[in-house]
Amino acid sequence: MSESLLCSVIVPTYNRAELLDLTLAALAEQTVPSDRFEVLVVDDGSTDDTEAVAKAYASRLDLRYFFQPDEGYRVAAARNIGITNARSDICVFIDCGVLAHSECLQAHIDTHAAAARPAAVCGYVHGLTFDDSGSDSLRAAADPRRPDEAIAVLAAAPEWADPREAFYAKYSDEFGDLPAPWVVYWTCNASANTAQLREVGMFDEAYRSWGAEDVDVAFRLHRAGARFLLSRPASSVHWPHPKYHAANTESVMDNYRHFAASYDDPGVQLVGQVRLFDINYVLLSRQGG
Repeated sequence: MSESLLCSVIVPTYNRAELLDLTLAALAEQTVPSDRFEVLVVDDGSTDDTEAVAKAYASRLDLRYFFQPDEGYRVAAARNIGITNARSDICVFIDCGVLAHSECLQAHIDTHAAAARPAAVCGYVHGLTFDDSGSDSLRAAADPRRPDEAIAVLAAAPEWADPREAFYAKYSDEFGDLPAPWVVYWTCNASANTAQLREVGMFDEAYRSWGAEDVDVAFRLHRAGARFLLSRPASSVHWPHPKYHAANTESVMDNYRHFAASYDDPGVQLVGQVRLFDINYVLLSRQGG
């Protein structure tokens, strides 16, 4: 590992050159000096201008571009390319189209530094929805070229809160002692210890459609002893892009079945049977908690 690099930012992408430009522009404005973190853009077989957009940031970021042929949805494999090639002790996962606050990476780094053991850190994501509802109003309310200002605007409006906010309100921001803290580890904005990610086998590449590959790796991180933490200062905006709600719902249910079949664990066995947010309630009820 490079002692000079504080984190490795892994950005998987596929045919979203315009969104990638916004994501990289936000990373180029981080308070962490650009020579203290690296960005690994992993292209899942794009046919648009993704490569040119990524390489245009080579003068502003310590950026490496990786390409894997288009053989269907392979975001798990893309993230694994990033983890395998990461040169720092912390991997930060930022999805294409997620715009990081200028202090986001520093917040991830600081949260890991303060943790007594390897951590799995959830960043905060404003404006994240699972369909196209509200896309026009979010675009009207915020400027994607000014993420800090956009986050300030969205933070003042409850409708743009991170969809996990109700979970945090129920269990507090200190939710790491729950029996299944992994249910809210979503890799649109999250980080983990590089060595521990490699030790647990990284992402399961059997996931070949949308959903669940992140909570799967999170479960294995939890089983390996990672401490799950929320870092609100590691904030971001999920910029709108077309979503396919019906197809994604069908896809994630198939993936939930794969997840549940992979592990003999009471929490995992509830995946697909109850909402992810309700798994801890069921487990705690069984314990009399």
